[in-house]
Amino acid sequence: MTEQKIIAVVGATGAQGGGLVRAVLDTPDSGFTVRVLTRDDGSPQARALAERGAEVVRADLDDEASVHRAFAGAYGAYVVTNFWAPLTPAQEAARNRAQMEIDQAHAAARAAKANGLRHVVWSTLEDTRPYFAHLGRTVPTPLGAYAVPHFDAKAEANTAFTGLGVPTTFLQSTFYYEAFAQGQGPHRDADGQLVLTTPMAANPLAMIAADDIGRTALGVLRRGVEFVGRTVSIAGEHATGDELAAKFTKLLGEQVTYRPQTYEQARAAGHPIAVEVANMFEFYSEASAYFTGARDLDLVRRLNPSLEPLDGWLARHRAAIVAAV
Repeated sequence: MTEQKIIAVVGATGAQGGGLVRAVLDTPDSGFTVRVLTRDDGSPQARALAERGAEVVRADLDDEASVHRAFAGAYGAYVVTNFWAPLTPAQEAARNRAQMEIDQAHAAARAAKANGLRHVVWSTLEDTRPYFAHLGRTVPTPLGAYAVPHFDAKAEANTAFTGLGVPTTFLQSTFYYEAFAQGQGPHRDADGQLVLTTPMAANPLAMIAADDIGRTALGVLRRGVEFVGRTVSIAGEHATGDELAAKFTKLLGEQVTYRPQTYEQARAAGHPIAVEVANMFEFYSEASAYFTGARDLDLVRRLNPSLEPLDGWLARHRAAIVAAV
């Protein structure tokens, strides 16, 4: 019997890492077993994964020694950092979120190198700043040096892996379908009409189900050395605002009209991350020819034959969409 290789999964109780853990557990012939890394090995999510057969270990990217222990004996790892992790005011004051992601990526890369991991999949994103510069667009810069900090910092952190020669695939994700059930789907205007106000102008948005990030990562890991050193940009579907409105109209049985915000309106929305989110959509929109072009859906389907189209995901989550309207 061939020995199964261990994949250590950072963020294994979250959206991306959890998707990979479930993909491995659902694919007994994948050639892999899974080791769940979590800061709370007694959480309900961790216990549920242990009951399904995952190995669960306590580890924290801010405790490098714990990551070394968790990577010991593994074949590979999936590494994701969480820009949006809950932080205390003291933690925020001591280190901004972009630096947190960079520090955590370097800790993971050092642990991967020290333990001789054969394949790391690093969940990253584009550095938006060169695209804004090329387009001649100036945007506010949250955290000083960054246009879209949760993109740009991950891109900067790529050098954590390349600098140490860690065999890495750079997996660039995109907007989650789940956001449509978390405030970014249709809502009622002052006249009671359903509108979709995504600030994408007339440009297509690349989207994916969170679970498909993990399933695609498994496809990359199964292909092994073929994808070491490569950047793989992924999505499940590309659609314009009008196309999205048509999908929501069909789903809800009521007319949904696409009425996009301007980027300035989005930045003035008043919530704490409004500037960052608006800058992200300006990048998605103004660089959409590059962004959607880089996300080859045929390649993603080859890596993940169960890639879910948006229509199917919406149908399965209709209740959540209705509740969020």
